[in-house]
Amino acid sequence: MGADLPRLVYVRWQSVAEPQTYEAYIEIPESARNTMLQGEKTFCRADGKWVTDYRKLLIVGLAPRGVAKVWLGGPCLKSIEVTRVQGTINPGGPYRGKSGGAYYPLSEESKAYIEKFGIPYGSW
Repeated sequence: MGADLPRLVYVRWQSVAEPQTYEAYIEIPESARNTMLQGEKTFCRADGKWVTDYRKLLIVGLAPRGVAKVWLGGPCLKSIEVTRVQGTINPGGPYRGKSGGAYYPLSEESKAYIEKFGIPYGSW
């Protein structure tokens, strides 16, 4: 208790499928922070009871071409999207530049899927 709500989140990730390394600073909107403070009466399937739950989970989804989305969720609440940001290419590359630019190789299954269907860039 007593911890401040998140205002800024930094993420750095590798898109192995492209391959590319991205980074983004994600500002959590004040409206989302206020939502985290509001309890919501909901039916919790886990124990079959009505409870007052809070959106205390911050979920960051990372996608190809540097897209990052953030949702707020709670154990018994449906997650809601709060923001979407476009990251930038991190010139240091994977492993903070310690791999000489080499990325972890794709599995044969993943490689075959991407060759057949491509990377779903527009889905986010």
